[in-house]
Amino acid sequence: MPLTRARYGKGRVRVLRLARDGDRHAVRELTLTVLLDGDFAAAWTSGDNRRVIATDSIKNIVNVTAARYVEAETEEFVGHVAALFLERYPQVAAVTVEALETRWLRRTVNGEPHAHTFTLDGNGQPFVRLEADRDGAVLRSGLRGYTLMKTTQSGWVDFVEDEFRTLPDTQDRICATSMDVTWTWTAPPADPVAANAAVLDTLITVFATTYSAGVQDSMYRMGEAVLAARPDIAEIEFAMPNKHYIPMNLSPFGIDHGGRIFLPTDEPHGQIEATIARAG
Repeated sequence: MPLTRARYGKGRVRVLRLARDGDRHAVRELTLTVLLDGDFAAAWTSGDNRRVIATDSIKNIVNVTAARYVEAETEEFVGHVAALFLERYPQVAAVTVEALETRWLRRTVNGEPHAHTFTLDGNGQPFVRLEADRDGAVLRSGLRGYTLMKTTQSGWVDFVEDEFRTLPDTQDRICATSMDVTWTWTAPPADPVAANAAVLDTLITVFATTYSAGVQDSMYRMGEAVLAARPDIAEIEFAMPNKHYIPMNLSPFGIDHGGRIFLPTDEPHGQIEATIARAG
């Protein structure tokens, strides 16, 4: 029987890098998945492990790389991880490194950013994915589960009218989503922290300041705006599930709340996905 594809690696490799500059510290916490493609088929087909790098060794390589590059931003750090595998092991053809950041925000104390006190940012996880082989690499950045809402300037009308439809048209509704968004760089940004912050600012600005005829409509225009603002981004991919807020019917209690009381629910939810790329 042919082995059509096989790869392996290590998942949920957790590491926190603490950069110390005098009494001013910087915290970078990541959870990584590292997957290897290459000349490992014999481990599957004949129990021959001689070319296999143990998954425990993969974890150790991540940790050693973390110690060598304590101050590297995530986009740079995953590049160092991938480079070690490609340079050290000829049997490795390609490496995929995926990193989710647990984001710690510097706490303001007495009106000033504190040197070594942080609080956990609960909205979204920064995300980096590097796919590298001996011919080059593709670097992606983004966010997972970034939740945003606007309470007006959103509607949903003129959708299919048939025997299965129960939703009424509405010109004014709450629009909320927990957004997964990934952008692909044409080249690694010189300052990834600033570049990623600028992308997020563009996304939120479009979402906040324009009327939404639906999540699809907002998503497309958000992607267009990012590509217009960032020539170093080749494409941007979205998954934006609806977080529904359904107006409650309190008429049995003699209450007309005028669109002020809602039932929050995200099960089941609408799942809207798209990729917006440059022409050609």
